Amino acid sequence: QICNQHNAEAPNLEQAFHRMAQTEPNLDHDVSWFLLPSYWAKMVVALISFLCFANSYDGDFVFDDSEAIINNKDLKAETPLGDLWHHDFWGSKLSSNTSHKSYRPLTVLTFRINYLFAGGFYPVGFHVINIILHCTISVLMVDVFSILLGGLQFSNKGRRLNLAPKTSLLAALLFAVHPVHTECVAGIVGRADLLCALFFLLSFLGYCKAFRENKEGHNFSIFWVLVSVILGAIAMLCKEQGITILGLNAVFDAVVINKLNVLELIQKLLHKDKSLENAWLLRKGLLFRITLLMSGGASILYIRWRIMGTGPPAFTEVDNPASFADSLFVRAINYNYYYSLNAWLLLCPWWLCFDWSMGCIPLIKTVSDWRIIALAALWFCLIGLICQALCSEDSHKRRILSLGLGFLIIPFLPASNLFFRVGFVIAERVIYLPSIGYCILFTYGFSLLSKQAKKKKILAVAVLGILLINITRCALRSSQWRSEEQLFRSALSVCPLNAKVHYNVGKNLADKGNQSAAIKYYREAVRLNPKYVHAMNNLGNILKERNELQEAEELLSLAVQIQPDFAAAWMNLGIVQNSLRRFEEAEQSYWTAIKHRKKYPDCYYNLGRLYADLNRHIDALNAWRNATVLKPEHSLAWNNMIILLDNTGNLAQAEAVGREALELIPNDHSLMFSLANVLGKSQKYKESEALFLKAIKANPNAASYHGNLAVLYHRWGNLDLAKKHYEVSLKLDPVAPGTKENYNLLRRKLEQLQKKG
Repeated sequence: QICNQHNAEAPNLEQAFHRMAQTEPNLDHDVSWFLLPSYWAKMVVALISFLCFANSYDGDFVFDDSEAIINNKDLKAETPLGDLWHHDFWGSKLSSNTSHKSYRPLTVLTFRINYLFAGGFYPVGFHVINIILHCTISVLMVDVFSILLGGLQFSNKGRRLNLAPKTSLLAALLFAVHPVHTECVAGIVGRADLLCALFFLLSFLGYCKAFRENKEGHNFSIFWVLVSVILGAIAMLCKEQGITILGLNAVFDAVVINKLNVLELIQKLLHKDKSLENAWLLRKGLLFRITLLMSGGASILYIRWRIMGTGPPAFTEVDNPASFADSLFVRAINYNYYYSLNAWLLLCPWWLCFDWSMGCIPLIKTVSDWRIIALAALWFCLIGLICQALCSEDSHKRRILSLGLGFLIIPFLPASNLFFRVGFVIAERVIYLPSIGYCILFTYGFSLLSKQAKKKKILAVAVLGILLINITRCALRSSQWRSEEQLFRSALSVCPLNAKVHYNVGKNLADKGNQSAAIKYYREAVRLNPKYVHAMNNLGNILKERNELQEAEELLSLAVQIQPDFAAAWMNLGIVQNSLRRFEEAEQSYWTAIKHRKKYPDCYYNLGRLYADLNRHIDALNAWRNATVLKPEHSLAWNNMIILLDNTGNLAQAEAVGREALELIPNDHSLMFSLANVLGKSQKYKESEALFLKAIKANPNAASYHGNLAVLYHRWGNLDLAKKHYEVSLKLDPVAPGTKENYNLLRRKLEQLQKKG
């Protein structure tokens, strides 16, 4: 559908487009930079953006990737596709009170496609897609910056002209190589920001197409305005920031299409200038388009709110301490300080960290804090730029500064804490879109300096040096994102006061078996944040394994005192109490854990072990059965049921449970071993032998497998095979209990047979 407007007194929009190149100064005129054809410019941008992040292609799943990808059931084929529309980014139901309310179904869908094509959790495919997305976005930025810096101009054939080829190339290069983008590209969960940015830019370019000339001389196309709204909705389904493109399209329409001069408009309103009446048709077109954008945005937000089902997510004080401050003054001061730090990361992206919470940035509580200077500097610069954007007599300057500030500020608003509390202090990923505004302002500043400078080439070399430094920084930072160990350790120098950094370093060391070093970092995490219950829980676990039960109990008791609904800490406390033989307290702790987490198979498993120790066999079997109902692949629970039934002489029931378990987990060698033992006692030697051999094939170095198979052959009368497997078992474990005695018995029997022979 095409909207026609005719006004004899007001200039036609199409004529205004034709005059733009002549009436406005060319930003490229005084800039000493590379002039390349559009195709080659895009190739250069694509190549350089690829080089920046190429070394992240073979990285591991790190940090949030575990929760968003590896532990996310929505990626598995057995999860119905429809569930993606009712779950958050992490796979939890949106209606749940524990949900983070991050609604990004299209991003999760791309993860699912990655998983299905790769045939499992292989990170290379995930990383490659992220790199390709960033390269694509960087290429699109050439067209976007050509509009933002050079204006919207079409040829007679309806082809858009690039009136700023040099500066648009520079701005696109600045965007492509900015180190703050590393988290989005090298971290797989950054896919949300990349997909959001892709559709964000497509929405903007689609909106620009609404003003494309055609033969009939129509002024704008409603079709492309609606396409822009739809692309904005898709961007929001990738990440929440996407909705802000509708506001930016409105700003672009007012500033570029309608050449709105806010200062002049205010002056005319104050003087009741009747000339405003002559432009009512033009205003009607603008208001109509903005109405379409606002209606679309309101509809999208309403649907999003309906799907979300409940209020905003519940974050903790450690996630965003400023938002929990009682004083409005403290909240306002710290929010503004966070803004200044985000601005600094755009200007000087050298100190980068995967997490800025938990004491990384101490709160400003008084005006005497010297960090107030950063806040004042930010607003001094912003107010100066805003004044120039609104009051400058140079329409070219007004347009570029307005668009630069718009792209800098508007996409950042969802992360600003102004409308709702967010779950972070600073997140480098949320600066991906605002960096567009930074690149506009940097490039415009460069053009102004070039205009004044006598030696323009020196200035160009300096900018080229900045690009090279950023490329180097991107490559270095990408290598840090390749593994959790490098990523977490890189943060120690940036945020030494961040308890979460020490916690993650400790967790990584513990996963690698270095418990002594892990204890050191866990203790530091607890020292920095005495209420850090997860650090207490993990430290308590390690101390429990090292049999330091007293301190483990103290830590876990403190953790559940601080956070009474911390189910994992209650379960671990129960394990410690069980080890201390305080069985009643242990049972109470297990049931408290289950109370706070209804579906807790590991807790039922440990509860079963407690009941087995107390010879409460029926209760133990029931607890383990609950564990397998909640988690059918819970091998330990199945094994314990088989062993308990075997030990109590219930061979038929043990066999039935073993067969049921192997149907669910057919490749579990420990289950094969347990069932083989039962079948051997039931004199089903042939079937028992087959299971033993299958278990040994899966795990050939298990001494007990060979030892028990030897016992089977010994009973069965296959003495040579029994001798062979006894010897293998003793070679693998010379002190295996009972094996040496059985082997000696067999040897004596063989010697007797030889004598008789």
